[in-house]
Amino acid sequence: MPKSLYVHVPFCEQICHYCDFNKFYLKNQPVDEYLELCRQEMEHTISTFPSGPVSTIYVGGGTPTSLSTEQLKFLLESIKNTFPLEADPEWTVEVNPGSAEEEKLAMLQETGVNRLSIGAQTFDKDLLKTINRDHQPGDIETTVELSHKAGIHNLSVDMMFGLPNQTMEQWTDSLLEITRLPIQHISAYSLKVEEKTVFYQLLRKGKLPLPGEESEAAMYEYMQEKLQEHQFVHYEISNFAKEGYESRHNLTYWNNQEYYGAGAGAHSYTDGVRRVNHGPLPKYMKAVSENRLPYLEEHPVSIKEQMEEQMFMGLRKLEGVSLKEFHNRFGRQVTDVFEGAVQHLLNRGLLEISGDRIKLTKNGLLLGNEVFEQFLLTD
Repeated sequence: MPKSLYVHVPFCEQICHYCDFNKFYLKNQPVDEYLELCRQEMEHTISTFPSGPVSTIYVGGGTPTSLSTEQLKFLLESIKNTFPLEADPEWTVEVNPGSAEEEKLAMLQETGVNRLSIGAQTFDKDLLKTINRDHQPGDIETTVELSHKAGIHNLSVDMMFGLPNQTMEQWTDSLLEITRLPIQHISAYSLKVEEKTVFYQLLRKGKLPLPGEESEAAMYEYMQEKLQEHQFVHYEISNFAKEGYESRHNLTYWNNQEYYGAGAGAHSYTDGVRRVNHGPLPKYMKAVSENRLPYLEEHPVSIKEQMEEQMFMGLRKLEGVSLKEFHNRFGRQVTDVFEGAVQHLLNRGLLEISGDRIKLTKNGLLLGNEVFEQFLLTD
């Protein structure tokens, strides 16, 4: 039974060059109509897949804070009025530095939001321009200060490394800046060039000068060391948290648990079926207005796929996968189901077994995708 909810706001005032999420320029979009239909989709969803109290909510995008204060409040109130919530759910909203003014942040806190994910990416003004972000380095600290003033103290900041022409000096400077901030969580991802992005087109033309794999690995290892010095616990490949501030919502995904999804392009996992909503606004809105759930794809997840996902999602966590939990869930031992893969990866020094846990080694963290591929079972 799902205990987590993701809601997608697909509107942006500016499109980042690396972003392949479902998004549209805000100007001239039917935002109010979209929000009303999103409310209707949520009502239809909860009546079709009833749930106990929801324990985590994540409103992402796009840029949720590109909405007006009134529009965003309508969406948040729709969530509160539709889903049963636990007494103290983790409620996260993605925030863009520069588009989260004092009034909007106060409204978030008053409505029940208690965690923000701030999209900083870098503190270098030239790199911000390169990736087409619409904020300045100083806006990040201002957003943190205003969030605290509004009464929201559980703050996560997103960072990126391996950016075009990014130097180690730029990366170390950004890490120095972020560790000065009163925040509890950091998500830091290396740039992955996806199709249908500006960066992909530049890469195809040979006009995207990226750091090499060795430089990227050095940035990652330096980040591990530096954040640990500042009491950030490395608990997932790309995520670090002060003790007790791990992302409960993202742990839903990494623990391979079910979740609701609402909005254009949103994903969901209910009753053993993974679903993807229509992405284009006209298709999404037409489906909901016709009182249909707006699914583009529905995929029943086989036991084989569940076992695969349990491994390559669970191994993202530094604590790894519990051998006992795997056996309790599937009635089989990890070492039997994936005998060849486990032994191969143990021999390569990419996995280790410690007590009840099977987990990535330090080298395995650097080669995570290679490890995960080994857990795809042949038919």
